[in-house]
Amino acid sequence: MMVRDESVDGTTVPWRTLLAETALRLREADIEQASSDARWLVSEASGLEGAELIMGLGDSATVGGVRRLDAMVARRLAGEPVQYVLGHWSFRHLDLLVDRRVLIPRPETEVVVEHALAAIDDLTPRRPAGATVTVVDLGTGSGAIGLAIAFERSNVSVTLTDASREALAVARANLAGIGRPSTRVQLAAGSWFDALDPASRGRIDVLVSNPPYVAADEVLDASVAEWEPRAALVPGPAGTEDLEHLVHGALAWLAPDGVLVLEMAPWQTDAVADLARAVGFDPVHVHDDLTGQARIVVAARVELDAGSPAQVS
Repeated sequence: MMVRDESVDGTTVPWRTLLAETALRLREADIEQASSDARWLVSEASGLEGAELIMGLGDSATVGGVRRLDAMVARRLAGEPVQYVLGHWSFRHLDLLVDRRVLIPRPETEVVVEHALAAIDDLTPRRPAGATVTVVDLGTGSGAIGLAIAFERSNVSVTLTDASREALAVARANLAGIGRPSTRVQLAAGSWFDALDPASRGRIDVLVSNPPYVAADEVLDASVAEWEPRAALVPGPAGTEDLEHLVHGALAWLAPDGVLVLEMAPWQTDAVADLARAVGFDPVHVHDDLTGQARIVVAARVELDAGSPAQVS
């Protein structure tokens, strides 16, 4: 391992040295973004973040900190994604617990939240004063989408659902970490619409989901295929099975002016948008992710306000 004997026999080593050694080890293992991963690992081991880390690189590493860094580096060198090694990851304004029970929150999903928030903001003036906008995050995983919405809007009630009770355990832990907004969030176990209270049928304002959408024969990066939960990635042979199920079922659960927001692969958006129109959604719009690739379908039952992010094509 990278730790020198003097780290544990009383001779001090500064974090700056350990940062350089960690980055070198990761580069030698052909790990992409070795420098940034090294900084994340040293930050976690040292307990220093941002400017504190920069200012503290000259400080001597503790024995416990060095041992923790060694353990994390070994996991990263074995191919484990840095997010799982750290045990948490940033998503919008939240710092979420993540482990192998759930997918790693990704930047494209932050854009899904943007469109869900836009739909909420459009629906708010249509509701009676003081009424909440009801939101369901179907297949929530870590809870990233639904918890971000609850954290960023105070006029919502949010339900997080998942067929995996292990995933719901992670979402529950993350729910406990968002403070007061957690009082407006509930969790429900079950596959897609089966998790919902029948009394909410026809009353949900926004349905949002990042469902599995990878085809069974699609080749994935090893860091995804070998570490992230396959059930959260692959719904079936075609990769569109869950997307089609959600589009077909959503109208029965949405309020008359409700909105469906879905994440998917770029090559799936046109077909899913066409399906949404065919089952009765109008208007339906396809939106790009941060890289300019089509990624999100927003399907409504009434025209949204002009200029709303959820309507911009």
